[in-house]
Amino acid sequence: MLSLTGEWIGLALWIGGLVVLIAAVLPAVFNTFGGQDAGGLFLTRAFEGYNRLVLGSIVVLAGGMAWRLKYAPQLYAPARSEVWIMGVMVLIAAMIIFYLHPLAAARQAEAFALKAGEGRKEAFEAFFKLHLPVRTLYMINLCLGVGLVGVRAKSWVGRMEHGV
Repeated sequence: MLSLTGEWIGLALWIGGLVVLIAAVLPAVFNTFGGQDAGGLFLTRAFEGYNRLVLGSIVVLAGGMAWRLKYAPQLYAPARSEVWIMGVMVLIAAMIIFYLHPLAAARQAEAFALKAGEGRKEAFEAFFKLHLPVRTLYMINLCLGVGLVGVRAKSWVGRMEHGV
């Protein structure tokens, strides 16, 4: 079933992309680049690319789930919990992508533009005050994505066992 394959790939990219950023890219950037400014700017761009990947994953997942809901046999129809988890993930991603990330990037740019002693410390404090909730929301979405994998697997295994 092409829909299911696409959905699994979209979910794998959504979850796996964030894991790669957290586990490999973040440490490599801050252990390689010459300073906070260059590393921070690079990571802002990396997360913008990841956010575009998430938008593509949302389209694939939502389209696949809608197709399964309308056309697929009952065995493959999305479970209610699957739809709810996906909906929460989409809301969180939208909040990050369309509001919080652009705001954080603007605050970061303001802080980078200031020289030491010109309010740079205060500008970075404002940036990090916003950055913490963004990081938290990314982690919540990661956990929800892993949970979605489990819900999907459990739902399908249960249906197969009961012959539904």
